[in-house]
Amino acid sequence: TKALGDQVREVQISQRLTSSPACLIQGEHDMAMHLQHMLKSAGHQLPETKPILEINPDHPLVTRLQAESDESRFNDWSQVLFDQALLAAGGRLDDPAAFVARLNDLFLRLTA
Repeated sequence: TKALGDQVREVQISQRLTSSPACLIQGEHDMAMHLQHMLKSAGHQLPETKPILEINPDHPLVTRLQAESDESRFNDWSQVLFDQALLAAGGRLDDPAAFVARLNDLFLRLTA
């Protein structure tokens, strides 16, 4: 949760994910992300909601994240997992260029 700051309400261990490393879920009374995006695009003001990030503890990306000792890399991997979950849920990234740069940097570190 600390690595993602105020982007998420909380981080939970998922009991339902099998092949994905993470997903975002909305609170019981929160509006779906795609509907939020449509309304914001139409100029409506919406109350800010924060999703819950569910992680799959058995996924190789998550186990790698758990073993990461470098705080900067841990934060970058956490952000990538959040961004991937956001995209998979139909959301849009606030800064797609930063996502690409972060992902490229992590790939380069893996091959170094």
